[in-house]
Amino acid sequence: MLIANELSKDFGSIKAIDRLSLKAQAGEVLGVLGPNGAGKTTFSRLIATLLTPTSGTASVDGHDIIKESEIVRQVIGFLPTEPGLYGRFTAVENLQYFGRLHSMDERVLSQRIDQLLKKFDLYEERNRRTAGFSKGMMQKVSLIRAVLHDPKVLLLDEPTAGLDVPAARVVLDMVKEFKAEGKCILFSTHRMVEAEKICDRMVIIAKGHIVAQGTVAELRQQAGQDDLEEIFLRLVGEVS
Repeated sequence: MLIANELSKDFGSIKAIDRLSLKAQAGEVLGVLGPNGAGKTTFSRLIATLLTPTSGTASVDGHDIIKESEIVRQVIGFLPTEPGLYGRFTAVENLQYFGRLHSMDERVLSQRIDQLLKKFDLYEERNRRTAGFSKGMMQKVSLIRAVLHDPKVLLLDEPTAGLDVPAARVVLDMVKEFKAEGKCILFSTHRMVEAEKICDRMVIIAKGHIVAQGTVAELRQQAGQDDLEEIFLRLVGEVS
């Protein structure tokens, strides 16, 4: 569903991503973990076709991210670290705008917006300008925007950053629902405890390199200890 092969991205002399290879399947949540500056956001933006790789290849649902970038954009839903909503627009107007960018049928778009706003408990706020929304409400609208066109692949970059516990739980519960629908989900975070709850497998990145990958059980076995935060800190520290 999502394949990266020796993917690299340089910014001048800085290697943000260095020969990164991974695979993620339909119905799987793959956690991409690393400290700030590890390359998580750069990797997400490469897969989202917002950046062009320096070298290497990647494909989404069989479509090359460079040669078939327009098709890839229709197949993915991307939740960036910043909400990217128009504050003067209402929640509905924001979602209508982004749905039309995906050429969604107007009737389907209207039904989908209502369905998702109700699911995220935002229906009563649908006609409010998003400039007045809390951080949690903004994140919910952004997540709705990412799944509005029913993409096969979701790229979630720090989806719970800045959220309080109840709002973060809503987001994590929705990720579980999307997984149950068969979506392939790339879940970038620096929170090991959160990743343990939601991810089927994890890829740990430090300075653009993969330093470990596997299931929680496999990571524990490789490290010879049970505390995931200690495993994370040790692996990241080895390349710092």
